[in-house]
Amino acid sequence: MNHRPLMLLLLVILAGSAEAESDRPILIFGIVPQQTPSVLARSWYPLLTYLSERLPFDLRFATAPSIPEFERRLSQGRYDVAYMNPYHYVHFHEKPGYQALARERDKRLSGIIVVRHDSPIQRLQQLDDASLALPAPAAFAASLLPRALLPQQGIHPRVDYVNSHDSVYLAVSRGLFDAGGGVKRTLNNQPAAIREQLRILWQTPGFTPHAFAYHPRVPEASRQALLKALVDLHDQKEGHDLLDTLGFHALIAANDSDWDDVRALKLETLSEIHTGL
Repeated sequence: MNHRPLMLLLLVILAGSAEAESDRPILIFGIVPQQTPSVLARSWYPLLTYLSERLPFDLRFATAPSIPEFERRLSQGRYDVAYMNPYHYVHFHEKPGYQALARERDKRLSGIIVVRHDSPIQRLQQLDDASLALPAPAAFAASLLPRALLPQQGIHPRVDYVNSHDSVYLAVSRGLFDAGGGVKRTLNNQPAAIREQLRILWQTPGFTPHAFAYHPRVPEASRQALLKALVDLHDQKEGHDLLDTLGFHALIAANDSDWDDVRALKLETLSEIHTGL
């Protein structure tokens, strides 16, 4: 008899009971779902656990089944802290008022367009009227940048949205679309069987990367403690390794003005952010 499902259920129950008995404050830490929730949990849970052990509160991992649903939850202020793309930060800074906490140091965020490794498409201009898979309307580097920059070169592909970066890469690798939008980090995180089927056709210019941001209700002491813990990760062997697993080098304190380059793009007409309650 296979006792594994029963054991897993028991662990979940025990974990829930331990959490219920804890009197430590909890901050809900939302992660933009560029990949499936299960993949994100495996990637982020070790870091959040490590930070919780060094903070006077617990960080609880959270995400959403899709980027539009993540946007709805941001609009409702359901995350105390969130890792969000640059346009999400600019948009949700206005309402409900998320504030910049940290960002990657010495990093610029670029989008990429991938095609199958054996695709006849060799030049960007060949994407005109081609089928292009994108994660979601407001995915910054993977969707908004191509949609803003390609028309400037007279290139107008036929766009479809497929929910996540993972879905883009899988669909293009299977030949369901001529090309797809993503970022290098999520492409590098793909299984070799998918990654080896793809090649990068184009890379956009770089912009200020994703924001770690907090909701205004988070107490000042908690914000400062979390910021220090994030910035200190680079100088600790285990913390550095956890950052490396996520594709980060180091984090620094952020200011709202860091994202003025994104504001200058005036992407509001392209974003189609879903904020319905």
